[in-house]
Amino acid sequence: MDYYAHVKWFTDIIAEKQPLAAILSPFFMKLAMIITVLLAALTKFLPELSSSNLSTKVDRQLVKLRRYSLPILKYGTAAALLIQAASGTRFALEFKLTDGWQTILMWAAIILLLIPRHYATKIGALVLLVLFIETGIEAGIFHMLDYGFYLAIIGALLLERTKQSEWGFPLLYLGTGLSLCWVAVEKWIYPTMAEDIIMKHHVPTFGFDTSLFIVMAGFIEFVVGYLLVIGILNRMLSVVLTFIFISATMLFGMKELIGHFMIHIVLLLFIIEGACIYKKPLSVYRTTFTQMVFVPLNFIFVLATYLLLYYRFA
Repeated sequence: MDYYAHVKWFTDIIAEKQPLAAILSPFFMKLAMIITVLLAALTKFLPELSSSNLSTKVDRQLVKLRRYSLPILKYGTAAALLIQAASGTRFALEFKLTDGWQTILMWAAIILLLIPRHYATKIGALVLLVLFIETGIEAGIFHMLDYGFYLAIIGALLLERTKQSEWGFPLLYLGTGLSLCWVAVEKWIYPTMAEDIIMKHHVPTFGFDTSLFIVMAGFIEFVVGYLLVIGILNRMLSVVLTFIFISATMLFGMKELIGHFMIHIVLLLFIIEGACIYKKPLSVYRTTFTQMVFVPLNFIFVLATYLLLYYRFA
């Protein structure tokens, strides 16, 4: 099973919402508590990890590539849209690209993003925003939260060559992390879809019961998204996610590649950028102890909020 895929792409069964009491199983609660302890420990040892010789050497090499970040974002977005248009979709596999003005907007955005002028980039981003809003009206705002990172991409493109341009990539971290957290909850609320995928594709569960494996997969995705939002291990997490997406492509083929090509571009940028100028939310807490308290407690708050919002509205 692709930990980071939208499970609804790969199954045709009718989604059945799990009762909230069943979602908050003893295993779920124990795993949540274990993760909070691990997050506190990670915060404690983060300075040592960040200042290691290996980390310093890698950062020195990758910082040289940062001048290519905006072109990668711009042309990578155009390439992702081109792949989607060729497959008859927009933004995601479940949104079909209809003939008429939707197709015109899609191709207009692609062409504008390919023009090497910043004003063309901004117009292309605005065209993409119109298409995203239209798709959101059609699908519903809570459904589109799965793909909220597109809003972050649009924002980063609009900020190019402005006084606020340095905030483009922090916006990407925030949007991508929040989207990953939202999608992760899908596996807990609608586990039957994930179970169907595991059975059909003979996905290894590494000795775990299928239901437990699904809970664990959801937590992996949620924690990754949470760490991206608070600005911890951004580069390392991006490398891990990239390898997982590549393995998922080998399992699910072109459908996976089409659906997640844009995410591959974003992760490549995260690997290059590292933390960039992203001011970590926990940086407001100056002592290690207060940071160790903030990170796990905030994780529990975010987890509960996402779970309740998804259960109620999605």
